[in-house]
Amino acid sequence: MLKRQKKIVATCCAVAVLVSCATSTEINQQSESQYAQVLAQARQKGILDTSSTTSKRVHKIFHVMQPYAEQENNTGTKFNWQIAVVRSNDLNAWAMPGGKMMFYTGLVDKLSLSDDEIATVMGHEMAHALKEHGKSSRNLGVFTSVLGAAVEIGAGAALGVDLQGLGSETVDLITNKPYSRSNETEADEIGLMLMAKSGYNPQAAPKLWQKMQAQGGSSKVASLFSTHPSDAARQANLQRLLPEAMKVYNARK
Repeated sequence: MLKRQKKIVATCCAVAVLVSCATSTEINQQSESQYAQVLAQARQKGILDTSSTTSKRVHKIFHVMQPYAEQENNTGTKFNWQIAVVRSNDLNAWAMPGGKMMFYTGLVDKLSLSDDEIATVMGHEMAHALKEHGKSSRNLGVFTSVLGAAVEIGAGAALGVDLQGLGSETVDLITNKPYSRSNETEADEIGLMLMAKSGYNPQAAPKLWQKMQAQGGSSKVASLFSTHPSDAARQANLQRLLPEAMKVYNARK
């Protein structure tokens, strides 16, 4: 176990050096390679969901929003957007650099999310990718863990991979606190406008966080929902932005 831990740490450190001086294109290419490994392991474990009603809903919303997300791409590198759905009880979704995304069925099914609420999460995660939050120094540990240890760490929560042997601080960062307060607020705000432009009702955004607030300290609430700011603060900020978002949404009708 110790050797395995040292190997993972060494790999992450090595990748950290590479990522720190890599371009957006290079990072996106690395992300795409590791995402392919995540999907391969999901298929091997039989948890990649391509046929359920939940998966079809998520993919449909993704395909509606993806063109609008790409219009907001100011990174200088075109994203090869991709989404996958895995069967997991966790309430989570995440996005890697370059637009590689994953949704967990537990998020949609356990919270009985409407299409507009799914779009809220979708926009939030797309915003993280568009603003390259995974490249910031604050998030370098998370990003390099995903790239360096691939499925062993990055998709551990989704694929049931053993995370033992990693330091508790590392596991907590990966699974619970990948983004800063400012990152999360920015993703909320950009995601709100993105869902409105895509034709999804922004009024669903505060309702989603109300549902999450009702979950309280559930152990199944993962990275998307256990970061700063608080659910109440998120709701207040989104309510403040709703009038502007509703103008965009109503203009599509």
